[in-house]
Order: sequence, then C-alpha cells, then structure tokens
Amino acid sequence: MPLKVLAIDDSLTIRTLLQHALEGEGFSCTIASDGLDGVERFAEVAPDVVITDINMPRMDGFGVIAAIRSGPGNTRVPILVLSTENGEALKARARAAGATGWLVKPFEQQLLITTLRRVTGRLTPGANPG
Repeated sequence: MPLKVLAIDDSLTIRTLLQHALEGEGFSCTIASDGLDGVERFAEVAPDVVITDINMPRMDGFGVIAAIRSGPGNTRVPILVLSTENGEALKARARAAGATGWLVKPFEQQLLITTLRRVTGRLTPGANPG
C-alpha cells in the first residue's frame, strides 16, 4: 500500500513539484491549496504524513499543525514543515505546536523522500511499518 501524503501549500508551483516528486516515488499524494483546505482534506484522506507550508492565506501552517494535533488520534501522524523560512524561533514554535520536522524550500527531492520514509518508518519503498 503506498504511503499517503497530504501536501499543503498555497504555491501552485510547489504543489506541482511535490506531487510530481512524490508520485514519481510511488507515494499517493493529495494536495491542498491553503491551511483550511488542508485541514478539511486531512479528515477525508487520513494521510500517513503531512507536509505543510507556514505562510499561507486563510490558515497558516501553525494553525494547520494545531488543528491536526487537536483531533482524536492525530498525535502520531508526522507533520513536516516545508518553508522558505529557516529561523530558529519559527522552528521552535512549529515543534511546540507539534511539528515533527522542518525542510527548507527549494527542497531537494531525495532528502524529502528519505525524510518521509524515516518519519513514517517506511524505510524501503512499499514497506509497511510493523
């Protein structure tokens, strides 16, 4: 069963790049265009991992993290921030909200794929965690 990824970003270019990179590795990728859209799709998709931008309209990434973490059973789903921002204060705020990790745009495809596999326990393509 493919790894299900929910990618949330207001940039069409980034959404397209993420979808292409993830689907090219055999992942199932659902995209959302802003934070509110992402939180709604989270409930529909039940992803294995979430990738979210921080700076977005309607709901920023911190709101996304808080909304997901406040749901029942959502404390274990890894949430990765993918942002052009890289400040330690923002990273600390994201960790405090419940983020699992932080990657910087523009992303390196192999680092993204490796990170997704590591945080989900799917170290090899198609593997299911025990």
